[in-house]
Amino acid sequence: MAQHDRPMWAPKPEHVARSAMTCFARQVALRHGACVADYAGLHRWSVEHRAEFWGAVWDFCEVIGQRGESVLESRDAMPGAKWFPEARLNFAENLLRRRDSVDAIVFRGEDRVERRMSFGQLHAAVAQCAAALRAHGVGRGDRVAAWMPNMPETVVLMLASASVGAVFTSASPDFGVRGVLDRFGQTQPKLLVAADGYFYNRKHIATLARLAEVVRALPSVERVVVVPYAGPAEALDGVRGAQSWDTFVAPHRDVREIAFEQLPFDHPLYILYSSGTTGVPKCIVHGAGGTLLQHLKEHRLHCDLRAGDRLFYFTTCGWMMWNWLVSALASGVTLLLYDGAPTLDDGAALFDYADAEGMTHLGTSAKFIDAIAKAGLSPRRTHRLDALRMLLSTGSPLVPEGFDYVYREIKADLCLASISGGTDIVSCFVLGNPDLPVWRGEIQCAGLGMAVDVVDEAGKPLAQGKGELVCRASFPSMPTGFWNDADGSRYHKAYFERFPGLWCHGDFCERTAHVGFVIHGRSDATLNPGGVRIGTAEIYRQVEQLDEVLESVAIGQDWPPDRPVDVRVVLFVRLRDGVVLDDALIARIREAVRANTTPRHVPARIVQVAEIPRTRSGKLVELAVRRVVHGEPVDNFEALANPEALAHFRDRPELRT
Repeated sequence: MAQHDRPMWAPKPEHVARSAMTCFARQVALRHGACVADYAGLHRWSVEHRAEFWGAVWDFCEVIGQRGESVLESRDAMPGAKWFPEARLNFAENLLRRRDSVDAIVFRGEDRVERRMSFGQLHAAVAQCAAALRAHGVGRGDRVAAWMPNMPETVVLMLASASVGAVFTSASPDFGVRGVLDRFGQTQPKLLVAADGYFYNRKHIATLARLAEVVRALPSVERVVVVPYAGPAEALDGVRGAQSWDTFVAPHRDVREIAFEQLPFDHPLYILYSSGTTGVPKCIVHGAGGTLLQHLKEHRLHCDLRAGDRLFYFTTCGWMMWNWLVSALASGVTLLLYDGAPTLDDGAALFDYADAEGMTHLGTSAKFIDAIAKAGLSPRRTHRLDALRMLLSTGSPLVPEGFDYVYREIKADLCLASISGGTDIVSCFVLGNPDLPVWRGEIQCAGLGMAVDVVDEAGKPLAQGKGELVCRASFPSMPTGFWNDADGSRYHKAYFERFPGLWCHGDFCERTAHVGFVIHGRSDATLNPGGVRIGTAEIYRQVEQLDEVLESVAIGQDWPPDRPVDVRVVLFVRLRDGVVLDDALIARIREAVRANTTPRHVPARIVQVAEIPRTRSGKLVELAVRRVVHGEPVDNFEALANPEALAHFRDRPELRT
């Protein structure tokens, strides 16, 4: 890809001198005699000496627990390596270090609800909830499920569950009954907590009727707890085994201390779910120790988060970014939670929140950045954003023009960190670093301790060019396995079947000249016209620069349909209101793609649609669109935020010639 002579942003030397990354590097050099004069050297040491590195992270972040002597057993196994086999710790204990009167959580439910909870109040609330869990027989290995908005009680429940050794799993309240059952039906929770509703775009959406259906279909659930939030009090008689949150914790109001269970490093903490757009979601189990260490590393070193900082990430409880966000409590950080539409008040709501609360780190999606750019917002003119020093973006690749917009219209002096990883590792493979410059369109670096590489289709390393993102060595936040996968076969098939001994993540990417990375889309969505692999993000970048185009999705259509010998690129576009896809606009779209990519990228067909389907975390679903176009079934509509949009792609006459 084309490079630019100067970075868009560079850290001040005085910042680098006192950053957590620099302090960590000094400690590594002192204790291990490593040559870590720059980030490249530190990263190289971290993957060549993984046991020493992760032991150093434990020590630097002052993990509460017993580390033991051994850090890594079966170090060359992939999978199969055993991290910190002698360790004992509790995830919740590490997140509840503080007990003072400083804000631990600030919560906004759109413009309807605002609440605050200090670190002391959070500790007390977790103590009471943990006592209530124990009183209801919830303990080690039991599953506790939350069908909840991103609100304080969800955090309290997770921490209480972790404190007693239970396994926490969650879904957002916008999931329908089938979507909830596809997830919780597999993991069979003993206790289910749900809110009575939620807000979105100033609408109140009630959920008790759906909750009753869910509970009827989940025989494993022994107790249902309902959190009052979005509407007037309703009778709970129609929900089997239900009681209110206040009733659940009331007998334990005097409890102030928490008996933290000391558990093995790989004791299950979370069950997360794959998107499930092509079938029933996979149930991915993550261990407490690996999740904690990985998040501490990413927060403290890659985000330079410190006690007193205020972190926001727009997420629901059905996306792994919620789990990532909440872990910042372990660094003494205030969590800024939000439930509702991010585009409220014409996109200003999140920036209003940033100003009001002194937000230091703002996390969002590339889609949101693109949407407010299309809407012509200029937060630097309408908001102060004085405290904001890092903006994080994930969910899909952030295109170079998105970088331009952030620095031109949001704030010039901040570290823009495009990050990429996933539910599979509940963290990142490639991400930001406020000690490094930001180059246009690039993710800054591979994460410390992550042996990231780019390989060709035969699994051979690529020094340059586009290929598969892989990881060559184990790391602590690898899943401990999949739920109900006793022999590990499904787990192995998901990540290790294509390149034995390598984790294949499913991203199509390339390295840059600045030790950074560019993600070109998901590997399973790459296009292959004439045998040449094309990342869909390369097409979206060009098309969505046109003012008329709001968003797009590209697929490869087997051609000709009756006897396919190749695939052709088909592009679907959603246009601004009142705009019609005529021959002139089609020609402009094709010329934009041809001029800035290659002739092979140019769509053979361009079709206007009223809506484009996305997952509930905002990701495009190219595979589901491709299935509909080819007349194949889509197995799991519940994974989509707008499943009705798929109807726009069925039986299109434009695709028959």
